[in-house]
Amino acid sequence: MTTTYKARQFNLSNLKGISDETVEMHFKLYEGYVKETNKLNEKIAEFIGGGRVDQEEFAEYSELNRRLGFEYNGMVLHEYYFDNLKRGGGTGDPTGRTGFRQAAEESFGNYDIWKADFVGIGKMRGVGWAICYEDPSNGKLSNHWITLHETGNVAGYDPILVMDVWEHAFILDYKPADRPKYIEAFISNIDWGAVERRLHRRTAQQIAA
Repeated sequence: MTTTYKARQFNLSNLKGISDETVEMHFKLYEGYVKETNKLNEKIAEFIGGGRVDQEEFAEYSELNRRLGFEYNGMVLHEYYFDNLKRGGGTGDPTGRTGFRQAAEESFGNYDIWKADFVGIGKMRGVGWAICYEDPSNGKLSNHWITLHETGNVAGYDPILVMDVWEHAFILDYKPADRPKYIEAFISNIDWGAVERRLHRRTAQQIAA
């Protein structure tokens, strides 16, 4: 029996510097990842239904599983991305003594150094994602470049802030060479409340309290 995923609905109208047209196009692309994930799961289930994979089918079976990594991670990372954006725009940098700012300070020395590193990774050449992860074992944050959805994810770490830097995320609003302007717009739209809720350290502190 295979798991069937449904595309989630998001309301992200009136973002700062990211047009509604871009958001709508991005949603359609995300829905494509959901559909492809379901298709691949169904095909893989057909292969393994008899309890084995014949040698002559192994090449196709292998390629389906490799492709699933791309499609499934594309689906999930887009959900993280949409979830950490705020309808109507956010505050820019987090204000006050937030859990995220505290984690950034403990991990990088101060928030501005964390931000410079995160933005720098987002500016790297190529298509991919800039993701801030938390090591759940100690609450430390680290920023990473993820290529093609499934390459570069850090095993055991939790995504805290996810930024899509594939050109489809901004091409209607900015030229490819203007990716830094898109990154600036992305930061101005972050829903820091959603980011805070992802922090393992915050949850652990609440439980301890």
